[in-house]
Amino acid sequence: MRTTTTRIAGASFVAAAALALSVGPAFAADGFVSANLKPVAGSGVNGSGTAMVEVKGNQITVTMAANGLLADSPHAAHIHFAAAARHECPGLSDDKNGDGHLNTTEGGPAYGDIVVSLTKTGDTSPKSGLAIDRFDTAPGGKLTYQRGSIAVSSDVAQAISAGESVVVIHGVDYNKDGKYSGDTKSDLMPSLPTEATDPALCGALRVAPAGGMHTGGGLAADGLKSGGMNSVGMNSVGMTSGGQNEALMLVGGAALLAAAGTGVFAARRARTRA
Repeated sequence: MRTTTTRIAGASFVAAAALALSVGPAFAADGFVSANLKPVAGSGVNGSGTAMVEVKGNQITVTMAANGLLADSPHAAHIHFAAAARHECPGLSDDKNGDGHLNTTEGGPAYGDIVVSLTKTGDTSPKSGLAIDRFDTAPGGKLTYQRGSIAVSSDVAQAISAGESVVVIHGVDYNKDGKYSGDTKSDLMPSLPTEATDPALCGALRVAPAGGMHTGGGLAADGLKSGGMNSVGMNSVGMTSGGQNEALMLVGGAALLAAAGTGVFAARRARTRA
């Protein structure tokens, strides 16, 4: 009798372990990624920032903050991705024309094409990549952005969740005259100076470490002191301190404890009866 009950207890534990592991795929379509935004090589920008993206099915929620940008000027911002890209921020080795700066095209091999335009209102597709009137203007050099229910394709959602996309904020001031100017024209829109569209800050969106998220100087450096991460990060995207990993562990752990507990009590009762 003791042997039979012990086998039942063991079987219960194994079944619980399988159940806990099977919880994973339920979250597989979703994800949470974050990036520390840093100056693009050759941009002359002295700033930083943080971007966070939550993926739920074919919709994303984006929260972003940055500082050190050209004040009171529109800053186009996007999520970039291409399967053939390096999924990273560009370096001066990508400066093909040797002018010491990187334009958007030169950065393409590193971060890929525009897949989401981080506009404040209206369309968010690549078609709005240069909708200058709908991007943040960085009052005082600080940019804050939050927008949910942004529709994306399944491929883009999967790429973001997998940590293969990159956030880029555009708009620099090479000659430090406080405005977009200069004789060199934009590679994207020749009617604009290249300063208006060259990449300024960049960060690769990576999967948050287990039990937490990427931190760094971004949000803290942006002076978002009131409420800290709670007001501009975790709560805004429906996450808590453990994120999805912790939720997964709690569900799986509960299943393990419930089934294992049943087996333990059964074994105890069997030993008592024996």
